[in-house]
Amino acid sequence: MNKTETIAGISTAMYSSGIGIVRISGDDAFSVIDRIFKPIKKSKKMAEVPSHTIHYGFIMNEDDILDEVLVLVMKAPHTYTRENTVEIDCHGGVLVTKKILELVLKSGARSADPGEFTKRAFLNGRIDLAQAEAVMDLINAENEFAMSSSVSQLRGSVSEKIRSIRGEILYHVAYIEAALDDPEHMELDNYGDTLSPVIEKVCADMEELLANADNGRILSEGIRTVILGKPNVGKSSLLNVLVGSERAIVTDIAGTTRDTLEEKIRIKDISLNIVDTAGIRNTEDVIEKIGVSRAKENAREADLVVFVVDASRELDADDMEIAGLIREKKSIVLLNKSDLETKVTKCEMEELTNSNVLEVSAKENIGIEKFADTINEMFYQGEISFNNQVFITNVRHKEAISLAYESLKMVEESIKKKMPEDFYCVDLMNAYGELGRIIGESVDEDLVDEIFCKFCMGK
Repeated sequence: MNKTETIAGISTAMYSSGIGIVRISGDDAFSVIDRIFKPIKKSKKMAEVPSHTIHYGFIMNEDDILDEVLVLVMKAPHTYTRENTVEIDCHGGVLVTKKILELVLKSGARSADPGEFTKRAFLNGRIDLAQAEAVMDLINAENEFAMSSSVSQLRGSVSEKIRSIRGEILYHVAYIEAALDDPEHMELDNYGDTLSPVIEKVCADMEELLANADNGRILSEGIRTVILGKPNVGKSSLLNVLVGSERAIVTDIAGTTRDTLEEKIRIKDISLNIVDTAGIRNTEDVIEKIGVSRAKENAREADLVVFVVDASRELDADDMEIAGLIREKKSIVLLNKSDLETKVTKCEMEELTNSNVLEVSAKENIGIEKFADTINEMFYQGEISFNNQVFITNVRHKEAISLAYESLKMVEESIKKKMPEDFYCVDLMNAYGELGRIIGESVDEDLVDEIFCKFCMGK
């Protein structure tokens, strides 16, 4: 990509609103705006006005006024992209915003690719790759923790931790290589004894990051929650109560749900990615068998399994099978239809499943608040908060740290086996390179393109 090429895009959502923003960035940003903007007060060209100033006037399509606007002028390098940047604040109608963008493109800019403004911020050194990814995480944040975590990463919390670890590694690589090149003046005898506590400390830091990675994902993305139960116990009714609408079809006919239904919901500041599954039972129906198989597969991958039991009926073989599936999982058993005469007790289900057991009625909306409180206790120890701890919420980052950790463990093995010091350097540099992938210091162009193509337009 030619970084001096001038790009433009709409940076606000494409629906009617109070304001729309068209952003222009690149060497020719000021000349582009000069071609279409007529200020109310006669002034200098936009390249000659002070940086970070706002100018009132009209966007002109030749002699026709297209809109009354404010134009914000920002000069490199003190901009988001570190390039000359102009933002046109226009009225927020979809048509007028698109018309202004078309005029900007006609006047010398090209349409920005998804995430290209942030990509330029990364390529021009304003932010690193981890911070760039935090921008999109912040845009997509669906709860307070995700927002706080994304802001922390945008400010460099993850990057600083990774750079600190890389600095430790690089220092010892540099010393070993220098000593190997100049053995007369630099001593390497028993250097493994010096290096070993350093590797132990760095590995402990990485272990902490990896231990928090799943928690970070759950807190930012939401709890993967699978609803299990045999047919006609109230699974779909529960989903509808949680969603707050008739999302799933509810009938008295067993087996109505044949496939999975997925919904994102928030309940008491808890984000749940809920999957309602087909009822688990022995069946000869080919399609229903596929649904049952998918239900079991989803349960294996879930962070939380919600086992719905019809408390008004005796337990049967299907209930027992599901109970066996969830004994080793984080799970909650809901004794549904508790407003009716019950035939299943809490004590019985606690012993059978080793799970939290709650009495609820999806039909009467009874026990749902207690359900939310129980999830809170299970995953957040009763308090959902962000305490400035460094959380790894990105799968790519977790993978890179895992590979770096494996390389450092190989260094420990080399030290134990009294291997030559140059063996240490190979694995130390592998770890250094893997960690560099997180912040973008050792990453190929294809990966960069893949990351930014997931961004929204105009960002």
